[in-house]
Amino acid sequence: MPHRHATILLILIASAVVLGILSGWFWGTAMTEIAWIGRLFLDALKMLIVPLILAAVISGVASLGDVRRLGRTGGITVSYYALTTAIAVFTGLVMVNLIQPGIGIDLSGAASTEHITGREPAGISDILLSLISPNIVAAAANAQLLPLILFAILFSAAVTTLGDRGEPVIAFFNGVNEAMMKLAIWLMYLAPVGIYALVASRLGTAGGGQAFLDQLIAVGWYVLTVIGGLTVHFIVPCLILFFVAGRGRDYVVTMLRALLTAFGTASSSATLSMTMECVRENGVDDRAARFVLPLGSTVNMDGTALYEAVAVMFIAQAYGVALSVGQQAVVFVTATLAAIGAAGIPEAGLVTMILVLNAVHLPLEGIGLLLTVDWFLDRFRTTINVWGDAVGAAVVHRFLPNGEPNVDQTAPRS
Repeated sequence: MPHRHATILLILIASAVVLGILSGWFWGTAMTEIAWIGRLFLDALKMLIVPLILAAVISGVASLGDVRRLGRTGGITVSYYALTTAIAVFTGLVMVNLIQPGIGIDLSGAASTEHITGREPAGISDILLSLISPNIVAAAANAQLLPLILFAILFSAAVTTLGDRGEPVIAFFNGVNEAMMKLAIWLMYLAPVGIYALVASRLGTAGGGQAFLDQLIAVGWYVLTVIGGLTVHFIVPCLILFFVAGRGRDYVVTMLRALLTAFGTASSSATLSMTMECVRENGVDDRAARFVLPLGSTVNMDGTALYEAVAVMFIAQAYGVALSVGQQAVVFVTATLAAIGAAGIPEAGLVTMILVLNAVHLPLEGIGLLLTVDWFLDRFRTTINVWGDAVGAAVVHRFLPNGEPNVDQTAPRS
């Protein structure tokens, strides 16, 4: 995308977020009438996810050349994701222990949780089983991205061993990847309208400004704890970006379009095409972007992990249950794993939180305390998820063989 277009689009998206908040705040439920516009935009983004992930991962892994490089690249990627997720959970636990937002909370205000607690809770074995699907077509139809990504990695690794016979296959997926990115760029021009409708209608669904303000006040310290923790954690990838990846402030500025889109859509996967384009404009090697970002949009959930740790401790405090250091260590481990298993599940953070609550024997009804503001906090934690992915791509680029980008990779794309 040309730099001038990118700058104008950034201003329009930022304006759409602000106008969406103001419209939903003052016009309230009337804004639910435009919810279909936001849904149309979100569905259009989701339409690109499966072909984009398959093409990006296959072409990205194949571009590494020697399949042995996949181990090094994958090792750096997984290490980065594991480290930042662990830091996020630890940050959340520290914040919630210092602020203690659940002390004295009114339990009578809990919303109904039947649509969440009525689902079969996921276990550790379920998370591991989600890596493999017996039917890859069904996995694609149900947006189960983990098995798709694993299949794409293995498939591309196999293609690289075929020599000349594999070249047409690689060329095909390279072409598909470029075509999907072109479609994504076209769709980006509709982002301001779609994001405005998403934000305004969601705030309208909450009842408008005053109704939402009342909901915030009811669990105000909890909201402040989550947002405060996410703000603190935002600094961690920044430090990694500056000191490990060797990048500067320009990287952050270029990523703002993706971060605002993440806030508007509340979906890492739906934001993937925008994230990939912004990372490309930052001069990150396509090999890193096409491997790291699709994987990160599925398993790198720093914001979700931090949120779940804070939420579980908040519920414990609200019910007067003092969790020992050992029990908080269990929260640390299970929140990390649950964040990985959250991919592709509606109300992901809330559903996988059942796993964490069960691990420390807390009442599932406590989730009802969080429902009224979860949609709001979801936007902040998704933004952190996307930011972590973007920094991860820069880190992997830094350690790629011959990782310095060429002119074509750094030039703006139209």
